[in-house]
Amino acid sequence: MMTFSPLPPVLPAAINHLLAPEAWARARLIGHSGKIARFDLGVVAFAVQVEPDGLVRNADAETPPQVTIRINPAQLPLILQNRERAFSYVTIEGDADFANTISQLSQSLRWDAEADLARIVGAIAAVRLVAGAKAVKETITSTGQKLAETAAEYFLEENPMLKRPQSVRDFATDVARLRDDVERMAKRVERLKGKLQ
Repeated sequence: MMTFSPLPPVLPAAINHLLAPEAWARARLIGHSGKIARFDLGVVAFAVQVEPDGLVRNADAETPPQVTIRINPAQLPLILQNRERAFSYVTIEGDADFANTISQLSQSLRWDAEADLARIVGAIAAVRLVAGAKAVKETITSTGQKLAETAAEYFLEENPMLKRPQSVRDFATDVARLRDDVERMAKRVERLKGKLQ
């Protein structure tokens, strides 16, 4: 059973933090002032309402939404991995123009971590921290990919627990050919037996 849950106050605040410096994004949302978007994750749903200034706030469960965006929780990793295609993994009901605006904003808005850090630690330290974080992320991604490739090579070549698809197809072809050869040989043996009797 699905339960409606208001967003923790920090989430609308985070969305507004992304919207606040982006006048173009707020201008797009101002055209949808008062409208409610409900996000349904199957087991839980929440909704936000567009304010007259283009920012958002929690919406209550009783007010019908203008658009409902249904998200299969199993698709969340794909959505997070590829924000440009995020809306291809969801089901949308309601106001198409409002849904299109939400889709475009979800693809375009980016958190400027460097600017936020600069307010706390200064510009130079912020640049270095963000660069360091990106380097760590790239190293982790690269290391994970290399580890997966090494494990695959080990299980394919060194300790063959896995087989390449082409090897499996070749084996199946060889088995079929051997089966056909055995059947032909059995028929020849039967014919020879018939001639000898």
